[in-house]
Amino acid sequence: MIWMAAMLVYGSHTFAQSDPTLLTVNGKPVTRSEFEYSYNKNNTESVIDKKTVEEYVELFVNYKLKVEAALAARLDTLASFQKEFATYRDQQIRPSVITDADVEREARRIYDEYKARVDGSGGLVRPAHILVLMRQKASAEEQQRAKQRIDSIYQALKAGADFAELARKCSDDKGSAAKGGELPWIEHGQTLKEFEDQAYRLEVGGMSRPFVSPAGWHIVLLRDKSQCFPYDSLRANIVRFIDQRGLRDQLINQRLDSMAKATSPKTTPAEVLERMRTEMVAKDPDLKYLIQEYHDGLLLYEMSNREVWEKAQNDEAGLQAYFAKNKKKYRWDEPRYKGIAYHVKVKDDVKAVKKVLKGLSFDQWGDKLRTTFNSDSVLRIRVEKGIFKKGDNGTVDKMVFKAKGDVMPMKDFPIDAVYGKKLKAPQQLEDVKSIVLSDYQEALEKEWVTRLRQQYPVTVDENVLKTVNKH
Repeated sequence: MIWMAAMLVYGSHTFAQSDPTLLTVNGKPVTRSEFEYSYNKNNTESVIDKKTVEEYVELFVNYKLKVEAALAARLDTLASFQKEFATYRDQQIRPSVITDADVEREARRIYDEYKARVDGSGGLVRPAHILVLMRQKASAEEQQRAKQRIDSIYQALKAGADFAELARKCSDDKGSAAKGGELPWIEHGQTLKEFEDQAYRLEVGGMSRPFVSPAGWHIVLLRDKSQCFPYDSLRANIVRFIDQRGLRDQLINQRLDSMAKATSPKTTPAEVLERMRTEMVAKDPDLKYLIQEYHDGLLLYEMSNREVWEKAQNDEAGLQAYFAKNKKKYRWDEPRYKGIAYHVKVKDDVKAVKKVLKGLSFDQWGDKLRTTFNSDSVLRIRVEKGIFKKGDNGTVDKMVFKAKGDVMPMKDFPIDAVYGKKLKAPQQLEDVKSIVLSDYQEALEKEWVTRLRQQYPVTVDENVLKTVNKH
């Protein structure tokens, strides 16, 4: 008994140590298995910039620090966060509420209803037709022309003309005409009553006389008829229908309601789902970490937006100061042309363009040119605006950078011109704003991480780190 008790104690101790704490962030432990889940997921063979375990632990710590900052800011208490997180979390659990057999039963039920409806109303028919379109309020002359045309087609068919060939040449239903007039299988109630009445009246191979419907004049040839198709031939479409119409979710909700009512004391469907989640997470660590990853990822996104992305976009003074401090970093390896290449119909507009743009800032040029020279009915100018390097624009290449070769004139706008300024280096933030913004965001993130490292204590067990993916 003593030996057995000792083994039990030893065994439980061994189990506890099988997933040791790898690191702590602000006193919160992170197990080796959680780190391994993240590392292995983000460092598959297809990843170009694979990290070593030692490199990745630094990124992982930064990630956890940002989550701590989000929790400190109480972002997890926001209703918007809780709603989005709950939706994703439940999406991982809800499918397990029902089985493939449940879906199969629903598919069978839908099929049985469909089969009863189809077989009870005369089965399915597969017609081909030739259509001569006619407006519902057609004039007497239009009606006469349509009638003469369909009659001539009918006489040709009676004389032995090939139905499919005439459909391709003469039918105004271009979709079916390309297939020789062939239409898909139809059941009662799917199309025009006048059309169905004629199609269902025919025997296979039979052809109707010309008849009129709200669409125009038709001639129908019945290619085939059948009772409802077997279940196996329709099953894939029915399952697709179940998913597209949200019927799978309805099945899940019905099952949750039943499970909740069957418990004693009675619970709610939400409580049943929560109990299932607890049980599934206990059995499947990957599911646990997937849900945790989404929880932390939502917090990280919102906190990063506040501290880095949105902050940088709105901090015009900070951007300007960053650009001024790092201006040498953004020098170009060759000159640029900041301006427009434009194309006009008459020579006078070449000078007119330069006149209206004089004194305006670069970002105002587009609106000014559009309101001055172009309207809904008259186009006097075509414009390409930007900061061009050699090779970006043929007109700029020729007129500014003196490149050799001819530029194909723009149709209807034969006169080319440019207006702007040749720059050796960017003069304003706007000249390289997208690059500066990206660099400024990176700088803000580094500063943020530095503050977080100072604010929240981090410990890493180097001995455990050495065992990652090796135990």
